[in-house]
Amino acid sequence: MSAYPQTTVMDTSSRESYQDAITVEQFKKSYGPHTVVDGLSFRVHRGEVFALLGPNGAGKTTTVETLEGYRKADAGTIRVLGLDPIRDAQTLKPLIGVVLQQDGLYPALTAREVLHLFAGYFAHPQNPDELLERVGLTSAAKTRCRRLSGGQKRRLALAVALVGNPQLVFLDEPTAGMDPQARLATWEIVQELKQKGVTVLLTTHLMDEAERLADRVAIIDHGRLIALDTPENMMGTRNARSLRFVAASGLDCSRLAAALPSATAARELRAGSYIVETDAPENIPALIAELASWLRDQQITLSELRVGHGSLEDLFLRLTGSEVRE
Repeated sequence: MSAYPQTTVMDTSSRESYQDAITVEQFKKSYGPHTVVDGLSFRVHRGEVFALLGPNGAGKTTTVETLEGYRKADAGTIRVLGLDPIRDAQTLKPLIGVVLQQDGLYPALTAREVLHLFAGYFAHPQNPDELLERVGLTSAAKTRCRRLSGGQKRRLALAVALVGNPQLVFLDEPTAGMDPQARLATWEIVQELKQKGVTVLLTTHLMDEAERLADRVAIIDHGRLIALDTPENMMGTRNARSLRFVAASGLDCSRLAAALPSATAARELRAGSYIVETDAPENIPALIAELASWLRDQQITLSELRVGHGSLEDLFLRLTGSEVRE
């Protein structure tokens, strides 16, 4: 029996389109004989951060590019802010911001020049210099784009996406190439967007990023939706009956279980990775305290502790496989 809860493809979204920033229904896309997206359906609520995850070749990029109006669906319904991305492109474009995988910045312009250029396309843009400061590029404002580092280019691309005060932002691998400080700053910006009611569609290969930022997560593989829920439900942290922790390998699990009054079982899943189970979710706080005390008394250092059945990355690998794809 799997240690994971049964994950079902379930979308509790309202069927009323005015509550949805994005509607995808039975979307199909093929390139010649190769089907890239096969009957994909999901909805993104207004004002939520929605993560679209999948291995390479799963159909993520094709889906996002179709939502952005760069590709045309072969079949199905695509609506973004209630509009058709291709037919209503002129109306839709001023309402969205896009961070592409390939930044496409003008190499000969400075960061400030690029942002002022894009600000000129909108009726009520943000102040470009204030936005440069917000993404941490004030010191690089006079640097030409071709001389920016990879992380700096990603931050400038984010600023370009936000300069028009969009209602919906597409973030495709937004923190790729960023150092930890810039990555954290970007996370804070995403959280600020949510607080302002801006909808964010995020694609990322960083599971902790999706876990930290997303209200809901969709996992697709081979062009099909295989899971859709909140990170908490996917990881089993809500109504959880287990703890996972990482410590020295070879602990005596029978002795461990016997020492914790709230525990019903303990086992080592793999070297240094353990699970301790209890019989009711309300026992979890006591179990955490008991485990911490036992480890302290045994002078065992705890390097990781999770409530529930595992990380989002664990679930992702279980659902999509662990092989590397081109």
